[in-house]
Amino acid sequence: MSLHLTVIGATGSVGRHVVQQALAEGHRVTALTRRPEQVEPREGLEVIGGDVLDPVAVRSAVEGRDAVVVALGDGRRGTVREAGTRAVVEAMQAGGVRRLVVQSTLGAGDSRANLDLVWKHLMFGLLLRKAYADHQRQEEVVRASGLDWTIVRPAAFTDGPRTGSYQRGFGPEAASTLKISRADVAHALLRELGEEAEVGRAVAVAY
Repeated sequence: MSLHLTVIGATGSVGRHVVQQALAEGHRVTALTRRPEQVEPREGLEVIGGDVLDPVAVRSAVEGRDAVVVALGDGRRGTVREAGTRAVVEAMQAGGVRRLVVQSTLGAGDSRANLDLVWKHLMFGLLLRKAYADHQRQEEVVRASGLDWTIVRPAAFTDGPRTGSYQRGFGPEAASTLKISRADVAHALLRELGEEAEVGRAVAVAY
């Protein structure tokens, strides 16, 4: 089924893949980005220049669409994911748009048990502490939204190709490399749009 999607974070390392794959699947895409000049014009693609923290820009990108995919990245800073997702949620609520798929991280919420000691204590406990806290707050915003949401929790990113072959929805007992390509994260985000059984759930993805 062809949808009209909004992609938030469309020029990010995962968002670029989401846009490309969505267009290839026959969806119409509205891309919200602060850097519209970095987006190559393509059939079926509308580009809106604006900041995710600007409610007017977000409302124009979201209103009238079928679904929204949030692929916000902020590196280690931890300043955009919660605030940007909150702005998206408010625009969706105001515009009557229901379906929301949000990229978070493996280790957030009850998936912390999936991490090894390095990720628990060194990466998220020290080096990426602000980013991890931002993801936690982001998930709280999504869960409280009242929308038809799904959270996707990917493992650490690699630059490998899209394979479509990865573990989904696994628990702490599953063996995992704790890695997944950005292209497969995009694949997982788009796949969730058609998974009605996973509305209201957080789904881990990794090789």
